[in-house]
Amino acid sequence: MKPEDRKTPAKTTAAEARDLARALRGGDRRALARAITLIESTRADHRRAADRLLRAILPHTGGSIRLAVSGVPGVGKSTFIEALGLHVIEGGRRVAVLAVDPSSPRAGGSILGDKTRMEALSRNARAFIRPSPAGGTPGGVARRTREALLACEAAGFDVVIVETVGVGQSEFAVADMVDMFLLLLAPVGGDDLQGIKKGIMELADVVIVNKADGVLSTAAERTRADFSAALGLMRPASPDWVPSVMTCSALTGAGIGEVWGLVKQFNDAMTGAGHLQSRRADQARAWMWNEVTETLMDRLRADGRARQVVTAMEEEVAAGKRSPTEAAQAILAAFLDG
Repeated sequence: MKPEDRKTPAKTTAAEARDLARALRGGDRRALARAITLIESTRADHRRAADRLLRAILPHTGGSIRLAVSGVPGVGKSTFIEALGLHVIEGGRRVAVLAVDPSSPRAGGSILGDKTRMEALSRNARAFIRPSPAGGTPGGVARRTREALLACEAAGFDVVIVETVGVGQSEFAVADMVDMFLLLLAPVGGDDLQGIKKGIMELADVVIVNKADGVLSTAAERTRADFSAALGLMRPASPDWVPSVMTCSALTGAGIGEVWGLVKQFNDAMTGAGHLQSRRADQARAWMWNEVTETLMDRLRADGRARQVVTAMEEEVAAGKRSPTEAAQAILAAFLDG
């Protein structure tokens, strides 16, 4: 990523936020990159400017197909997204990819190497790829992924793909920000399947066995059959869509067109039944309450009096002198009464 892509002005006034929103709606890629940088900033003045920006672009959002791609590390998510993105672009659409990279629990850094893994897609003028660190946010996404998705929509991208970190069963957060959840599996067999049949499987709208090529073709078909049987035992999340399992090879391109066909079928079915609008409304409410929780935690950590109590309570809990529940109540009392 070019240095200017992550440049955020030291101070962003209301007028500058409006100008940025105008450039963003005009399809300016640098404006989109600057907007996401502003959105992701934790500085208080940047957060206020980001709120103004989001207020300005909100009426221009909602027009894209929102997809999530998840799966365990090594399943080929980046290769799959690149193949799917190029296929979608060939059909005349524009594609944005929000790739969430894991952050080190010790150093806090992230590699942010998704552009190098999607080299052909990153060079395409009709594509936009933005890697972001997960930070301490659980669920396979970054805290501001939702806002970044809206910025991509306002910039005119027809399809927005969120690539999750790839931590396995715990990536539930992304389901609250997209229309369709694509779960990628690798060709495996036997007991290796048992650990991932629950949890994230229940969120998947389509399960895709990737790497179905060469010597792995037979194993991929066995995996498809096994997971088809597993899905048959689960109740569909919507009466208008029954999740299915299919195979593809992102490396050769086999099955990618069929995947996109399923995406369009899903979008048509959910839109026609009115469920897409209802799902997005529910997601917006969930987003609001999630932001309430995160903001309260931020203010709690920043509160001087509460911080003193936190230190004391941590020591007492660690020493076994006070229960975590009682300590939590003491911390909240210091914060709310202060």
